[in-house]
Amino acid sequence: MALLPRLAALALATVATLAPAQQPATIHVDLAHSLGPWKPITNFYGYDELNYTTAPNGRKLLAELAHTSPLPVYIRAHHLLTSGDGKPALKWSSTNIYTLDAHGHPIYDFKIIDQTFDAWLAAGVRPMVELGFMPEALASGTNPYHLTYPHTIEGSVQSPPKDYAAWGELCRTLVAHLVARYGRDRVATWYFEVWNEPNIPYWHGTEAEYLKLYDYAVAGVRSALPTARVGGPATTSPRDKKAADYLAAFLNHIAHDKSAANGQPIPLDFITFHAKGSPTLIHDTPTTTHVRMGLNKELTDADHGFALIASYPQFKSLPIILSEADPEGCAACSAKENHANGYRNGPLYAAYTAAVIKGLFQLQDKYQVNLLGMLSWSFEFEGRDYFEGFRTLATNGIDKPVLNVFRMTGMLSGTRVATTSSAATPLDTILHTGVPAPEIDALATHTHSGAEVLVWNYQDDDLPDAVAAPMDVDITGLPASVHNVKLQAFTLDRTHSNSFTTWLAMGSPQHPTPAQYQQLEQSSQLKFLDAPHTLTVDHGHITIPATLPAQATTLYRLSW
Repeated sequence: MALLPRLAALALATVATLAPAQQPATIHVDLAHSLGPWKPITNFYGYDELNYTTAPNGRKLLAELAHTSPLPVYIRAHHLLTSGDGKPALKWSSTNIYTLDAHGHPIYDFKIIDQTFDAWLAAGVRPMVELGFMPEALASGTNPYHLTYPHTIEGSVQSPPKDYAAWGELCRTLVAHLVARYGRDRVATWYFEVWNEPNIPYWHGTEAEYLKLYDYAVAGVRSALPTARVGGPATTSPRDKKAADYLAAFLNHIAHDKSAANGQPIPLDFITFHAKGSPTLIHDTPTTTHVRMGLNKELTDADHGFALIASYPQFKSLPIILSEADPEGCAACSAKENHANGYRNGPLYAAYTAAVIKGLFQLQDKYQVNLLGMLSWSFEFEGRDYFEGFRTLATNGIDKPVLNVFRMTGMLSGTRVATTSSAATPLDTILHTGVPAPEIDALATHTHSGAEVLVWNYQDDDLPDAVAAPMDVDITGLPASVHNVKLQAFTLDRTHSNSFTTWLAMGSPQHPTPAQYQQLEQSSQLKFLDAPHTLTVDHGHITIPATLPAQATTLYRLSW
C-alpha cells in the first residue's frame, strides 16, 4: 500500500502544537457503502438588508457565492415588500413596491425590485423569494412604521394587513411582474416563502392571522404562476415547545383546512423552519474569557423539527429548507456588541459548520425526511469596520475564512458514502452535551471518476492552546480498474485560506493600502495544503496520513 508523504510539514505551520505521543485518529471512508445521493444543502444564503444586494461589495460577494458550486445557489432576503427610500440600515431595507393614490388605489413601483432581481440573476444566483414585510399603506399596526435597530421588529412593518385581499393581490401582482420580466420557466425554479418567524415579534398578529396571511399569499402567487413553489412557515427553533407547536399548527392547517382566500386545498411545496446554536462567553479567570459554541442547540432544533415533520406521512417527503441555520440568532449583532460572537472571524466558524452539515445529514437519515437546504444567514455590511465581528461572509469586499468551507462543500458531488472515525463524537452525545473535547470527523462523496473527503478538527470551546491531531484517512472501495489516483488537498486553518490572520499580522488596518488590500484578497481564497500528488492504489485501498491543526477543515479531492 502506497502512503502519501505526511502533510504535517505545512499543516503544522500554525499556532496549534502537536501533543506528545498522541495516537492518530483513524478515519475510514468506504466508497462502496452508499448513504444516498449527495444534496448541496449549503447552496442557500440570506440577509436582512436586501438593499445591500446592489451595493458594490454586495454584487462582488454574490458572484463569489455563485461560484461556490456548479449547482444553483439561492438567495433569501428580508424586506422585499417594505416601504421606504431604498437606503439600508442594520436589519432594515425597503423597495417601496406598494403605495396608494389619493383615491386609495394601489400604485406598484418595481424599480428597486427590478434592480435587486437583476443583480441576483446577473451574479448567477437564484431568488428564494421571502414575501415580507408589510407595506406601510397595508399595515394595520399602530406603532411607528420604521424603528431603527435594535427596535426594528417593533415597527408596524411587521403587522398584519388591513385588507387580506389586497395583500393577496400584491403577491399576485409581484409574481406576474416577475414572470413577465424573467420568464415563466425561470421563475418556476425559484422558491416563494411566506414571511419570516411569525411565532415571534417579526409578526404582530395571531397564529390564525398568519395562517390567513399564508393562504392569501400563496393563492396570489399561484394565480400568477400555477407551477410556483410555495412554502413556509419559517418558524424559529423547534427545541422551544411554543415554536414547535406553531409549526405543528401550520402543518395541521395545510393538512385539514381549506384556504381562507379561495376555499381550495392549501398548497405546500416545501417546509421551512430555523435552526440556531447559542454561543456563550466562558470566564476562565476574572480577566480572561473564551467562547463556547452551542452546536448541540442547532442540531437539537433540526432533530425536533425533523421528528415533527416525519410524524405527518403526507408531508414526510416534502423538501425541508432550514431557511436560517446558524451558530446563533443575530447576524447584525457584532462582536463589539456581544463578545461571544468573536468566533465569526476565524476558522472555528468553518469547522463548526462542517460538523453541523454531517449532523444534519445524520438526522435526515434518522427520520427519513428530505432535507434540501441549510441557509446561512450571513452576507456583508457596507461601511463597517474590517472584521468587526458581524455574522458575514465578507468584510469590506474581503472574503472571511468561513466562506472557504462553502467552497469546499461546493466540490462534493455524486453519492454520499459512509465514514467512521475513532475520534468522532456520536450524534446522540452531541445532541445532549455538544462537543466538549476535540473531535476528528469526516463527510465523503463519490462519483464514477473521483471522491471527496471533508475532514475537520472541532470542539465547542475556542481555546488558544488547542492542539493539532495526527490522523490516517483510510479510503476503501475504489474501483478495481483504478490503479492510480490524483490527490488534491485544500485546507482552512489559522494560517491557510484565512484573511483574518493576514489582517492581524498587518496590524489590523482599518484603511489598508492598495497593496495590503490585494494581499488580503489573495489570502482569503481557498488554498492548497500541498502540491497535488499521484497515489498508487493497493487493491482498492489508499491511506492518507496527515496532521490536522485545531479548528482546521480540510478537503481531500481524489480523481481518476
